[in-house]
Amino acid sequence: MYQVKTYSSEIPVKNYFEKYVDIPTFLKCCQDCPNYDKKWSCPSYDFDVETYWKKYETLLLMGRQIIFDAETKNRSFTQEEMDSFLEKVLKKEKQILTDQLFKLEKEYAGSISLSAGSCIICGKDNCTKPKGKPCRFPDKMRYSIESLGGNVGKTISDLFHIELEWIEQGKLPSHFVLVSGLLK
Repeated sequence: MYQVKTYSSEIPVKNYFEKYVDIPTFLKCCQDCPNYDKKWSCPSYDFDVETYWKKYETLLLMGRQIIFDAETKNRSFTQEEMDSFLEKVLKKEKQILTDQLFKLEKEYAGSISLSAGSCIICGKDNCTKPKGKPCRFPDKMRYSIESLGGNVGKTISDLFHIELEWIEQGKLPSHFVLVSGLLK
């Protein structure tokens, strides 16, 4: 069905921020997303995003490139089949990254991980943010690089030498890439 290649790269936060972070552009992308103001891991935030980045010295980026075999890649999916397939594959691979990062948080005092995409801990449409209630799992909820203004496409192109690909008309791309990180 698929194989996984892993990638990592470490960069000073100052350099990452200067080259890859564009808060206004990615905030606009977030505002167009259905998760905007619906999840604690997504904007709008009650803190200054630039200040958040600048509390840290180094960013360890970690990626998982999910490479589909020919049979899977050439298959035509209905929308429901695609949603189910991606839920299963991406959730599994994201959990692997999350587990690795939580281990690293314990090794590096004062560090915090960045999630590959938005939070999924409470399940679909089950976050407490729209109800005005505090996060149920603040010890596990993490922001994504994108939600903090990071350009993940440019990041993986420059640092992992991979280009993003997209789903087209019920067909999977040759690969997906999940990117997360550890701010330390």
